[in-house]
Amino acid sequence: MKRKKIKKAIIIIVSILILIVELFPILIIVLNGFKRDIDIWSGNPFSFKPTLQSYKKIFQRSDVWLGLKNSILVGLISTIISLIVGAMASYAIARFDFKYRETVAYSFLVSRMIPQISLAIPLFMMFRFINLIDTLPALIFAHMSFNIPYVVWVLLPFFSDVPKEYEEAALVDGCDKKKIFWKIFLPLVAPGVVVAGVFTFMMSWNEFLYALVLTSSQAKTAPVVINGFMGQYAPLWGQLAAAGTIMLIPNFVITLLFQRYLIEGMSGGIKG
Repeated sequence: MKRKKIKKAIIIIVSILILIVELFPILIIVLNGFKRDIDIWSGNPFSFKPTLQSYKKIFQRSDVWLGLKNSILVGLISTIISLIVGAMASYAIARFDFKYRETVAYSFLVSRMIPQISLAIPLFMMFRFINLIDTLPALIFAHMSFNIPYVVWVLLPFFSDVPKEYEEAALVDGCDKKKIFWKIFLPLVAPGVVVAGVFTFMMSWNEFLYALVLTSSQAKTAPVVINGFMGQYAPLWGQLAAAGTIMLIPNFVITLLFQRYLIEGMSGGIKG
């Protein structure tokens, strides 16, 4: 009994330490957003007079609003398309018996493992050839290239765990494969779809490399715009921190809104 209490105490202490290490940089970013640049360089990070100067400056910039709008559009559209395509592909791999099924499944995994930097230049050349450079469709297609494989592999265990009785009962009731997918399987794997959707949106929201290579002015996303605050001669630290804090808000809001589904989905729950 005493050993269990000691083990529990150690787990709690280690968890708190990990939490502090993870949250401390976020705390510093949030605090720096309310500082003047000269205060950021001071020795005490917690001794300063709060100001909204950095937030006022970034919201007066039209490129910031454009970047946020583009990030939201690219994130939402690429996430929705990736969920639809990825869910259908994952369902087919998990429930249909066909030749080279495992090869197809692992091909998605291998494509997800390819470094983005290896694909950036080929994508740039392809989109330049079809006149899509500096457009949102180019970014959406680029994001789908890494989002769809992720969705496929996240949903594979969920589709595989659905008992065959559900499918057999639906077939007896006269449902075809299309209705079985949309009306039976998708509701059952809803927690997994939420998990895939949340992380897919976050990956698109935070993506930097493709946005840097494939855009120049009109389709720039928020990460590229924020990178511009590094300045030609000196970084605008206050504005960088304020913009970074704004970028964190969707991640926190989405996580809080869908935390129940995220916990259920990551634990592999199937709604019966």
